[in-house]
Amino acid sequence: MLLKTFGWSFAITVLGLALAGVLWGWQGLAIVGILSILEISLSFDNAVINAGILRKMNAFWQKIFLTVGILVAVFGMRLVFPVVIVAITAKLGPIEAVNLAINDKAHYQELVTSAHPAIAAFGGMFLLMIFLDFIFEERDYKWLSWIEKPMARMGKLDMLSVIIALVVLLVTSMTVATNAAHGAGDKSATVLLSGVAGLITYLVVGGISGYFEDKLEDEDEDGDEAASETGQPEKKGASAGSAVGLAGKAAFFMFLYLEVIDASFSFDGVIGAFAITNDIFMMALGLGIGAMYIRSLTVFLVRKGTLDDYVYLEHGAHYAIGALAVILLITIEYEVKEVVTGLVGIALIGLSFASSVVRNRREGKPGDEEGARSEVASGV
Repeated sequence: MLLKTFGWSFAITVLGLALAGVLWGWQGLAIVGILSILEISLSFDNAVINAGILRKMNAFWQKIFLTVGILVAVFGMRLVFPVVIVAITAKLGPIEAVNLAINDKAHYQELVTSAHPAIAAFGGMFLLMIFLDFIFEERDYKWLSWIEKPMARMGKLDMLSVIIALVVLLVTSMTVATNAAHGAGDKSATVLLSGVAGLITYLVVGGISGYFEDKLEDEDEDGDEAASETGQPEKKGASAGSAVGLAGKAAFFMFLYLEVIDASFSFDGVIGAFAITNDIFMMALGLGIGAMYIRSLTVFLVRKGTLDDYVYLEHGAHYAIGALAVILLITIEYEVKEVVTGLVGIALIGLSFASSVVRNRREGKPGDEEGARSEVASGV
C-alpha cells in the first residue's frame, strides 16, 4: 500500500532531481532537494487537516484531489501565484511579470517580498478561522481538556470566532501601523483589507461547502426514515452517506475549500523559498516535489484510517494551524525563521500522536468503543 500511495511521489522525485541536475548542475540539484524538504517540514500539519476533510469525499473526488489538485498546487501556487502577485503589486502585465521573474530575479524577489504583508494577512486570517472554529466546537474527544472544555462552552455564542478574528486583525493592523514608523511604510490599510478578504473567503467557501454537506446528510436521513417506515432496508448507496463519501456540489465546494487551505499553507513556503533561491523554476520544482508528498501522505492517512485510530492527531494539526496563523501575522512586521515554523508544527503533531498512542494502550486498542465511551465520560 505504501508504494501504491507514494509511487507517484517517488517517481516525480527521481525525475525532478534528475532534471535539476541536468539543467542547473549539482548546485541546482541541492537547492531543489532542500526546497522539497522545506515544503514537507512546513506542510505536514496540512496533510492531517486535508485528510480530515478528504475522508468525507468519495473515491472520485479523492482522485481529483490527487490529479487536478496537485496541478493547482504545483503550477498554480508555486509557479503562477508569485508572478501574479508581482503583476498586481507592481502594476505590470502578465508577460512583463514573467520577463521580470526570468531576467531580473533580484527585483522580482524584492517585489514578492514587499507583498508579504498582504499575503500573510490573508493566509493568517483564513488559518486562524479554521483553528477558532475547531477549538470552539463541542467534540467527543478532548486532547487538552483544560483548554478545550471552556472553549467549547464559549463556542455556544454565535459568531464568536468571527469576532475574535476581527479583533486580532484590528490589533495586528494597528501594531503594524505603529511599527511602520521605523521606515517600513504604513501597511496597516493593506493588512486590514487583505485580512478581511481572507476572512470573507473562509466564510464563503467554508459556508457553501458546509451547506451542501448538511443538505446531503439531511436527505440521507430522510431516506433512511422513509425506508424504515415502509419496512424496506436502508439504502447503502445514498448520495451523502458517510460510508460512500460526499459527491456532487458538496464535494466540489469541499474541494475548493481544500485548495484554499493548501494555498494558505503554501504562502510561508513560497516566501521562505526566496531565502534559498530566487529562480522561479527551481522554486516551483522543489516545492512541487514536496507538495506531491503532502498529497500522497493525505491519501495514505485516509486509506489507513489513521485519524480514526489516533484520535488526537486532528487536534495537534489544528493547534499547529493556530500557531502558523499567529506566526504569519507576526511575520508582517518581524522575521521568523522557517525552521521555527516547521518545528512548531512537527512538535505539536508529534505530541498529539504520542498522546493518541498512550490513549490507545490505556483503552486496549485503537477504535475500542468501550474505551471511547469511557474517555468521553471522563472528559479526557
